[in-house]
Amino acid sequence: MQITNKITSIRRSILSTTLGFTFVVVLLVILYISNLFFTESKQQINNNITSWANYIAELSVQDVQNETYDNLASKLDKLKENKAIQYVDIYKYHTDNKNFGIVVIYDAITGSKSDPSTNRLSHQEKDALTVPLMEDSHIKLVTPIISDNKELGYVYIQMNLRTGLSFNNHLMIVFILLFFVLLMTITTISFKLENIITTPLRVISTGILNMSQTKDYTERLKPMPYKEADILARNINNFLIRIEKNITKLEVAEQHSLALNIELENKVAKRSDALKESNQELLSTLEKLHQYQDHLVESEKMASLGDMVAGVAHEVNTPIGLGVTASTLLSDRLLEIKSSFDDKSLKSSQLKKFLYEGEENVGIIYRNLKRAAELISSFKKVAVDQSSEEFRQFNFAELFDEILLTLAPKMQNSPYKISLDCPSDLLIVSKPGPINQIMINLILNSIAHGFDEREHGSIQVTATKQGELFLISYQDDGIGISPAIKDKIFEPFITTKRGEGGSGLGLHLVYNLVTQALGGNISLDSDLDKGARFEISFPISEQLL
Repeated sequence: MQITNKITSIRRSILSTTLGFTFVVVLLVILYISNLFFTESKQQINNNITSWANYIAELSVQDVQNETYDNLASKLDKLKENKAIQYVDIYKYHTDNKNFGIVVIYDAITGSKSDPSTNRLSHQEKDALTVPLMEDSHIKLVTPIISDNKELGYVYIQMNLRTGLSFNNHLMIVFILLFFVLLMTITTISFKLENIITTPLRVISTGILNMSQTKDYTERLKPMPYKEADILARNINNFLIRIEKNITKLEVAEQHSLALNIELENKVAKRSDALKESNQELLSTLEKLHQYQDHLVESEKMASLGDMVAGVAHEVNTPIGLGVTASTLLSDRLLEIKSSFDDKSLKSSQLKKFLYEGEENVGIIYRNLKRAAELISSFKKVAVDQSSEEFRQFNFAELFDEILLTLAPKMQNSPYKISLDCPSDLLIVSKPGPINQIMINLILNSIAHGFDEREHGSIQVTATKQGELFLISYQDDGIGISPAIKDKIFEPFITTKRGEGGSGLGLHLVYNLVTQALGGNISLDSDLDKGARFEISFPISEQLL
């Protein structure tokens, strides 16, 4: 997934940067001035209440000493001109009970002047108010009345903060208005600055967009009112000039390329026609080669069947010849007995001899005819199986015995041994014809190539059933297969007996029978002087459908 960078407009960047910076600076300045002003105001309020408290204490010294409280009250009544003073209480120290008692009260809220019945402050509150104490809307302070270093009493004063801070509120409003005026001014300047910067860029981008849409690169950007933007416009115009020149060159090259392409297409068309003709000839030749190959494969099948026919004919000829000889001899003896019987010269010893020889000849005839019948029956089954690819149920051990019986003419005078490891009652449903041809070709291949006229050799065949698969392991102890042809041993016309009777189609026929006729797989494992091992597997059924 492609990740794109976030694009922000210059206008937004200028406005956000300028306004943000101005807002932060102005806010910090206002906060600093406000804090400084409020701190100064608080200090002024503290100084103000302290000054008033000291003034009232000095004013009350004489009257407290002389106990002229009415005169003192008249003096305090003049404080009403100051709207900020709310309460003023004059306390006197009584030496008899060592306590302070209120003697004069000034209450600007209720208007009371003297009510010494109760004290406003406790002793603890008095000690706590020796310094100004600000609360929600007022400030309090207690100042001692001292004469000749002797504390006569103290003054409790309470002043309203709202009256003192009204100026602060007005000043705060001024600050806020000033802030908004300054903010509007900065905003206007920012928009003006943004307009100065972005207007030339907008004009340039609009011009470039029009050129890209119309694809007319002969147009040029107009001069800009600002130096930097004008330099950019000139550079873009120079770039457009180069683009126009390159486009002209490309058009010329395109025309030339188009002419070359037309010429090349003509050459390709001519060569394509020639190539089509050549391909057609090659296809015809390849088809003929495939037909020739199929013919050779069929010839190989018939050749193996012909070898069996020749062998079986030779094997059948011997018992039939012996049977004919025995029957001829029996016929001659029968004529002699008949002649003696007709002449009435037949002797018992002669008849006894005839019976003995006749029994022997009949036995010879029977045994040889039986042998010939077995050979003919076995050959018939094998021949039928080889020429048929029908599914049928059969016993693999019996099929293998019939194969060995048909190969007896080739094996009876040879020193090679063939053994089968397979359950005698193993029944499978498959195509016996391809299996027959596979085993015959493998055995004949081992005799012709593996043993290579050696004086000894053995072949071990193992057949097992695993589920719906039938496995045949064929192993000989011959000379093995050369690594040079091992990887292509199943290809047609691969043989080590070229010019010595080998067609190179035996194992190719085996491969086709296993993979196509039986729908299985075959693999080879062989090393020089260690024999060859073929592993064959194909699907089977336990009973005929």
